[in-house]
Amino acid sequence: MSEASTHIVIADDHPLFRDALRQAVAGVLPQATISEAGTFEELTGLLERHPDIELILLDLSMPGISGFSGLIYLRAQYPATAVVIVSASDDSATIQRALEFGASGFIPKRFGIEILRDAIMKVMDGGVFVPADLDLPQTVDPDITRLRDRLVTLTPQQVRVLMMLSEGLLNKQIAYELGVSEATIKAHVSAILQKLGVESRTQAVIAAARISGHQWRQAIPGKTQ
Repeated sequence: MSEASTHIVIADDHPLFRDALRQAVAGVLPQATISEAGTFEELTGLLERHPDIELILLDLSMPGISGFSGLIYLRAQYPATAVVIVSASDDSATIQRALEFGASGFIPKRFGIEILRDAIMKVMDGGVFVPADLDLPQTVDPDITRLRDRLVTLTPQQVRVLMMLSEGLLNKQIAYELGVSEATIKAHVSAILQKLGVESRTQAVIAAARISGHQWRQAIPGKTQ
């Protein structure tokens, strides 16, 4: 791959940290195109406009996503684009889940610039980066595994709907945001409930929160479809 043709996106809502990551990337790939996104909406907009993006450095918590919802969406919608999680939440369980959901690496925010550069180079060479001192859990909760397997069956649009449910949006609000009919959203919600094996939208958000390891806000009580 030509360095000049490499396009990388830094997705983080903290400008100072984006600037630090930009310096790290530029130190490894000085001729690469580097874009920035402060929200998940900005990130998806960049991906729609630039299908050549090869690597996303993604924070787990930024406006528009919570937990692994953004990673799940990106792996479903853009399977050819590598995603590396860069997060302050760097316990072994979180790192393991990120890898299970298809991340090409996990870089703790506490790491210095030199390690960031080594990690970026390894991923760009086709490898997977994890902290050298990583101690992955030896046991896996079978309930979490089953739930994770159900979550990854959601389509990209269904993941988006679930993300919006987690923000407490009603069907008509989600329909407006996505530019579709309310009936379409009802169909998506019904499919989400069926795939996750739950009976209400609130239960769907709670189920997703168990996977994410983060406390998503519960959906506003009301319609269950």
